[in-house]
Amino acid sequence: MPSSPSTGAVVSVLTGSYTPDSGGEGPGLAALRLDPTTGRLTYDDQVKPLPVSGASFLAAHPSLDVVYSTNETETGTVSAVARDGDGTLSPLGAPVSSGGTNPCHLTVHPGGKWLLTANYGSDTAPGTVAVHRLDADGRLLEPTDLVVHQGSGPVTGRQEGSHAHQVLVDPAGRFVLATDLGADAVFTYRLDPFTGRLERVAVNPMIAGSGPRHLAFAPGGELVLSADELSSTVTCHRYDAATGTLTALSSVPATTAEGVTNQPGGIVASPCGRFVWVTNRGADTVAAFRLAGTALEPVGEVPAGGTWPRGLTLAAGHLLVANQHSGTLAALRVLDDGTLDRPQPPLPASSVVCALAL
Repeated sequence: MPSSPSTGAVVSVLTGSYTPDSGGEGPGLAALRLDPTTGRLTYDDQVKPLPVSGASFLAAHPSLDVVYSTNETETGTVSAVARDGDGTLSPLGAPVSSGGTNPCHLTVHPGGKWLLTANYGSDTAPGTVAVHRLDADGRLLEPTDLVVHQGSGPVTGRQEGSHAHQVLVDPAGRFVLATDLGADAVFTYRLDPFTGRLERVAVNPMIAGSGPRHLAFAPGGELVLSADELSSTVTCHRYDAATGTLTALSSVPATTAEGVTNQPGGIVASPCGRFVWVTNRGADTVAAFRLAGTALEPVGEVPAGGTWPRGLTLAAGHLLVANQHSGTLAALRVLDDGTLDRPQPPLPASSVVCALAL
């Protein structure tokens, strides 16, 4: 990773935020630019924000200029958004039901034909994972499957039932993994490429009370790192690509801060496979870890550039940190040893929760 200033073209970035109808004050989708040399973030004045309701997570189509957004509300929908050549954002069809309540994460299968969505659920509704068919232009078509998670954990008020929090495809494209914060588990599925149906092949139990939120694959696909929201830890797991199963190997505290209730949010592994970074909501930091074999070693922790850092995205040698409660987006430069430079003054971004580099 670069320790000197990066050079190169300005990077286009989209941010997602909670809107007034989803408990926030943000615009939905907004277009920004990142200067990789200076780390400066600015709004793209040529692109008007798009009022997508509760845009809590964004994912790009692998071959089309289309972006998908969760609409995190009790009614639960997902949206497809087209980007024109000048970056203009426009709805690509109407939002469709996400198959559950409070959708909080989504991803496009590498083949570009299926959208997978994790629905967190609620106190009365379980977590679910939905599959939607995509047409040749990236439009959302009919749902092809909906799986309902079952399970619970020991943390009162958070684990009375299942809460799916992330869905991702393994590096080989063979299995779909879905984290469940409420059930203390990662569910492994196989997606039928013709029907869009999910077949459950494994349920991977996590440490009781850990509340796995998000996973990140290290390069090579043999190791998976988890941000554990309820235990405030980061855990390294062995991943068996033949069976889609996980085995916990080591775990460390997500922050060195004392006297705060902390909840890890986003997690990112470096392209070189040597480092892992995680946001800390409560400590309001981004922590850096070195991956030494299968052990995680803390190497530094810096302020996140705001409060309640949620989303974390790697872009042009910087980590973009979406600070939800302060309404700021910060760019932290990554140094050669995995540590992070303090950011420039962060960019005001009301109720921002995620960023996507394009």
